Amino acid sequence: MAGPLEQFEVKPIMTMVFEPLGLNMSFTNSALFMAVGVGIAAWLFKRGLEGASLVPTRLQSICEMLYEFVRGMVLDNVGKEGLRYLPAIMTLFLFILLGNLIGMIPGTFTYTSHIVVTLFMGVCVIIAVTVIGLARHGTHFLSLFAPSGVPMFIYPLLIPIEIVSYLIRPFSLAMRLAVNMTAGHIMLKTFGGFVIAMGIFGILPFLVAVGLIGLEIIIACLQAYVFAVLSCIYLNDAINLH
Repeated sequence: MAGPLEQFEVKPIMTMVFEPLGLNMSFTNSALFMAVGVGIAAWLFKRGLEGASLVPTRLQSICEMLYEFVRGMVLDNVGKEGLRYLPAIMTLFLFILLGNLIGMIPGTFTYTSHIVVTLFMGVCVIIAVTVIGLARHGTHFLSLFAPSGVPMFIYPLLIPIEIVSYLIRPFSLAMRLAVNMTAGHIMLKTFGGFVIAMGIFGILPFLVAVGLIGLEIIIACLQAYVFAVLSCIYLNDAINLH
């Protein structure tokens, strides 16, 4: 039986290597399921919203609930000024949510379990927030690292701490998502192995595995929400600078 870590192995489906430049542009299982996630989101909103009616269909209801959920998240954490960035937050939320849920299907690949994917998203969020903050406030954005009302003699200690805390944000976003997805799938694989190994006596690990599947689905949704809501909070720091 394959080990619990084999499910996270990135494998090429189509190998494309540009030897003169030393670039490996292979299409992998990770890229495949990222494309699947994007395709599902595009299909859902295209089919759900075409010919939208006053009495919504099931797909239209799902699309409207997702939109209202993310819109409410942006309004609660950023305010009306944040609505112009709603498409970006919606895209981020759906990409993570679908990646987490697709990975629950046997034989698929959980691309949100890889730190390189989650870190790229985290870095993009922080770069975007920084650019927005500088564009809106200019150099006054740097006051984010020097909160008002603090005694002057504390600034030499406080400012480096605030800068380090700001730079750590993409890593905390990335690690939280990737570790939760990885740990959950390792536990599922481990208990699944117990079920097979113990045969008729595997009823107990089977029941545990069933419970873990339900828990993992909840965590998959929760982690997408946490990533999106923290992105909104960071966006709020850039827009509503104190």
